[in-house]
Amino acid sequence: MRPADLFLTRRDLLHRCGMGFAALGLAGLLDGSAGAAVTDMAPLAPKGPHLPARAKRVIHIFANGGASHVDTFDPKPALAANAGKPLPRNLRTERKTGAAFPSPFKFHKHGKSGIEVSELFPHVAESIDELCVIRSMHADVPNHEPSLMLMNCGEARQIRPSMGSWVTYGLGTENQNLPGFIAMCPGGYPIQETQNWQAAFLPGVYQGTYIDTRHTDVEKLIAHVRNNFVTTREQRQQLDLLKSLNERHLERRQADAQLEARVQSFELAYRMQTDAADAFDVNREPQSVRDLYGPGVQGRQLLIARRLLEKGVRFVQVWHGEGQPWDSHDDIEVQHRRLAKECDQAIGALLKDLKRRGMLDDTLVIWGGEFGRTPTVELPSPGNNAGKQNGRDHNHYGFTMWLAGGGVKGGYVHGATDEFGFQAVQDKVHVHDLHATLLHLLGFDHERLTYRYAGRDFRLTDVHGKVVKELLA
Repeated sequence: MRPADLFLTRRDLLHRCGMGFAALGLAGLLDGSAGAAVTDMAPLAPKGPHLPARAKRVIHIFANGGASHVDTFDPKPALAANAGKPLPRNLRTERKTGAAFPSPFKFHKHGKSGIEVSELFPHVAESIDELCVIRSMHADVPNHEPSLMLMNCGEARQIRPSMGSWVTYGLGTENQNLPGFIAMCPGGYPIQETQNWQAAFLPGVYQGTYIDTRHTDVEKLIAHVRNNFVTTREQRQQLDLLKSLNERHLERRQADAQLEARVQSFELAYRMQTDAADAFDVNREPQSVRDLYGPGVQGRQLLIARRLLEKGVRFVQVWHGEGQPWDSHDDIEVQHRRLAKECDQAIGALLKDLKRRGMLDDTLVIWGGEFGRTPTVELPSPGNNAGKQNGRDHNHYGFTMWLAGGGVKGGYVHGATDEFGFQAVQDKVHVHDLHATLLHLLGFDHERLTYRYAGRDFRLTDVHGKVVKELLA
């Protein structure tokens, strides 16, 4: 050891002491609960939440771009009765909107609950008695970027950890050979790219691992999942040497978060070589199961998602399509019909498959986008609508999401938009309220699941949010 290694600079002393006292303070605030305690040796080790939990794992199906609620899960007969007419003055906002635009799709009642669902989702409708349909969601602004950040990270403007990162921070994961949080998006990143599954100021080990599910070959899905140059024993020896060097480097820098995350990533990559190839290979499923989920990317994604959940992955986010597929500014009848056909069978299969395997009770399934769409036709503008006047604009004032499993009330509709579907008017649920409720189902008091950063205790719900108890079974 060099003599210099035995001494501390004034900066090092302050850094080490300050960080040590902060850690002690955090441990005291948590009262020894494992809800947000991070161990140096195994930051992803399973941990217990604050409260009894109904859900143990999450799959978030993201309808990227904003699906139209009035064409999917929120029927509005008044649109047909007022087709081509302007909305009442009290529903107009600062944004210019066109005339009332009836849905081109028919709605039918399903299940014992009699909940109405669009003809676009016949397979999902078969499980309607498992669904908790929230028809009174609302967000803050009608733009993709801030709304994506709000839905995924609880904050529209500032860099914040994503929901999946908070969940894995609080609960860890049940399989140390796979990431705790996986984001599957085919064909590249969505708008805001990796910020949608970022760890932000949380330790980097909690960031979502991105998988491009456009690929079917496991070695393309996960780069370098196999080492074809050295034996497993030789690779372990190399990693042991690398780990010892990194740990010495880390010791001099007193658990620098980025360096620690890098050490963990090497170890996880090595362990993934055993479990990842199996988890992502849907050909290991019986043909009958593959047929249930159907062909195409979405079917494969959701089947992989179920396999990952079975193997102990805590949080899986599945994006539908590339870019903003549900962003139907024109040709909404053609576009929404195509998009629903791509995912309806797979989502319906997932719900049935989880229930058949006894997993739905403790798996929380979430479906929805970052906002909804207007009940009015979008006015022509450069780059949008192409003068066709057969599409819908963004709408954050009111939209629909649904939950299933994991302790939610099935066969239940919560809240309502006005008679035209423009804005939430009854039992309104903000995105912060949704997050608070999801954390509650996972066993967390959303006000206590915090992380101290820059002198402040941060949480997913910021300083907002309330648990919507009516959604709970």
